[in-house]
Amino acid sequence: MTFTSCLVVMFGGAVGTLARYVISTLALPISEQLPWGTIIINVTGSFLIGFFGTLTLAHGKYPAPENVRLCVMVGFCGGYTTFSAFSLQTLDLLRAGALGRALVNVITSAALCIGAVAAGHFLASHLNGGAAQIAQVAIEEEA
Repeated sequence: MTFTSCLVVMFGGAVGTLARYVISTLALPISEQLPWGTIIINVTGSFLIGFFGTLTLAHGKYPAPENVRLCVMVGFCGGYTTFSAFSLQTLDLLRAGALGRALVNVITSAALCIGAVAAGHFLASHLNGGAAQIAQVAIEEEA
């Protein structure tokens, strides 16, 4: 960990957080029954980390410097995706007695996010000569 890597993670996190706020705000009109903003953010963030992590591997066709990968995968995706918001919204649904909607939220979010990270990985793997991994270092797995 260097000062520069800390700065690029912080920058990526700030941009990801702003993107999360904008998308959440834009999704408010469709989020009456389920928190669609959070679902959309988590699915697109899952796709991005699967796609970018696989596409930019050091030994692939489109390698990216470690700090770029940290900025996107740890910074942007960490600031952008919203597991804590997902957890709070699910608890709110449960506390409101909406057990069915809470269950739909959990299943929909988990299934779509795992599917999105897999789709991003498979697409980038195809573009990147069959790369089998996403993360190169342990910190990328923590995103």
